[in-house]
Amino acid sequence: MGKVILFWFLGCLTLFAQPFQIGRTTLNLFDASRNRTIATEVFYPADTNGTDVPITVSSSQTFPLLSFGHGFVMTFEAYQNFWEELVPQGYIMAFPKTEGSITPSHTNFAKDLAFVIEAMNELNSNSSSLFFSRISPKNAVMGHSMGGGCALLAKQYSTQINHVVTFAAAETNPSAISASSTIDLPSFTIAGINDCVTPPATNQLPIYNTLQSSCKNYLGITGASHCQMANFNFFCSVGEGTCSPSPSITRTEQHQIIFSYLNLWLDYYLKENCVSGELFEALKTKDNDNVTNSNCLLCENLSLANLNNSFFEVSPNPFNESISIKSNNEVYFEYTLYDLKANKILEGRGISNLQLETSFLTSGIFFLTVIQNQQTKTVKLIKH
Repeated sequence: MGKVILFWFLGCLTLFAQPFQIGRTTLNLFDASRNRTIATEVFYPADTNGTDVPITVSSSQTFPLLSFGHGFVMTFEAYQNFWEELVPQGYIMAFPKTEGSITPSHTNFAKDLAFVIEAMNELNSNSSSLFFSRISPKNAVMGHSMGGGCALLAKQYSTQINHVVTFAAAETNPSAISASSTIDLPSFTIAGINDCVTPPATNQLPIYNTLQSSCKNYLGITGASHCQMANFNFFCSVGEGTCSPSPSITRTEQHQIIFSYLNLWLDYYLKENCVSGELFEALKTKDNDNVTNSNCLLCENLSLANLNNSFFEVSPNPFNESISIKSNNEVYFEYTLYDLKANKILEGRGISNLQLETSFLTSGIFFLTVIQNQQTKTVKLIKH
């Protein structure tokens, strides 16, 4: 069959990821068992930016919930980088605003993080709630520094928590390291190699090594610091300014590395996107700059393919103006092109030889997934 040149007007589907806008609301969640009110700032996918705007109606999907713990004497505002990155991708982020004093209770904060998960799940069942029927059963408890340590403590206080992610997690009282020995959930531990506040050797690495998860991942970002996990915060910067080493990468660079991994990990676990798991493994394999470790493979039923595969070939690589897909069978195949963050760039169907027009793409790394006869393979491509 003759070569088909794909242009947008020919009817083959070309998609760019369409991000949601960001809604926000303040909730006062009451834990009757402790006679305690947990003021919580919540950010959620919406069709317009604003406070107390409706949750998006452009999609009827449910959204995974992320309960995020702040660092010592830090406020939720420092984590704008997280909600601006994740909420548009279809996550609900809840930030309990408790335990912000210089004498915080780590136990209470851990219980707050756990209670937020349970209280939000109750709102999912409340027909008068903004979040009625819009919260996925998939969730993660997360946190930075003190909040990371408390996220690890939180697991023991709720059976509804099903994933744990920490950023420069700090040892806590009671011990987050000890608590990790009771955690068997999928977990992701992110550390900064230049973190002088909670050095990996005495904080994140003992946590990672102690975790009992059947699938756990560790990312040590070379040159990254403790405070640069978040946006600038005065109190964090003062504390970090008294120790060394200093960061050797910028805050923006550190955030880019965090989200290049985190987005794929969350998408795999909380949205059950197997391709994102494969992209995570490919990114980890090709990363010679940072320290990665794990005891598992995400999406083990897929593997990174060679360019000349048993059922299709892709050329050229590196590519520029176009990509050619050649099937070795006269059977329709489906293709999807992703960028490094697993955003869907192109998708469609073809048979025999197919040429994708790619001049509109910026330089970078991309992944092409091809499905034919229930076989799925992914190749890594570089755009010059």
